[in-house]
Amino acid sequence: MKKLIKIILIDILKNKIVIAYTFIIAILAWSSFLLEDNSSKGLLTILNIILFTVPLVTILFATIYIYNSSEFIELVVSQPVKRSKIWTSLFIAVTTALVISFLIGAGLPLLIYSSNFVGFMMLIVGTLITLVFTALAFLSSILTRDKARGIGLAILTWLFFALIFDGIVLFLLFQFSDYPIENAMVGITALNPIDLARIQILLHLDVSAMMGYTGAIFKNSFGTQTGLFISFFLLILWAIIPFLISLKKFNSKDL
Repeated sequence: MKKLIKIILIDILKNKIVIAYTFIIAILAWSSFLLEDNSSKGLLTILNIILFTVPLVTILFATIYIYNSSEFIELVVSQPVKRSKIWTSLFIAVTTALVISFLIGAGLPLLIYSSNFVGFMMLIVGTLITLVFTALAFLSSILTRDKARGIGLAILTWLFFALIFDGIVLFLLFQFSDYPIENAMVGITALNPIDLARIQILLHLDVSAMMGYTGAIFKNSFGTQTGLFISFFLLILWAIIPFLISLKKFNSKDL
């Protein structure tokens, strides 16, 4: 399994898209701090990168990589290797490569200009978001054989969590504005990993304008370390559950 992970990881790290992704993240992160007069504004810019750019690139690259590696996967499956080990090795290698790219691109400027708790939180959140959307990419790629449909499903998944989800929440808030639904909104927030990531950072930045309504409610209800741990736990679940579902389907899939 270690040898398989090493082979896949080296292959991904040599990929031009991954290298370009690292440089783009680095350019955006460095310019966020160099062009702003204080580090707080730079942190907000990097937060937007973590919430929108990282999930999009992660889910697209991972989905396309799985489809492009179909022949390699079939070859390995024909060997005396358990399917669960193959799929897990793929997941670990893809996630590791994308996390390395993110940490190199955003980690260095964060450590230099914001070597505090918030800076480290951003690195942890970015890593978790990469983990979550890699798992969602694996699930998208295993649900359909057609590459175009798989990529389309991946884009729709990102679009839902990045934009559509908050629109649905606002619609529900307007429709049920006469009822006390604040507690329900806290529960609904757990259904969106991007909202959870946003909350984790903004609980410590005190920038309520960037949080959105669901984030504001979560802050009022869980503006403590308990809320932070809960959101971390939920993000980890968002990575584990989709991957386990994809693993189960891969084990029973006729290649």
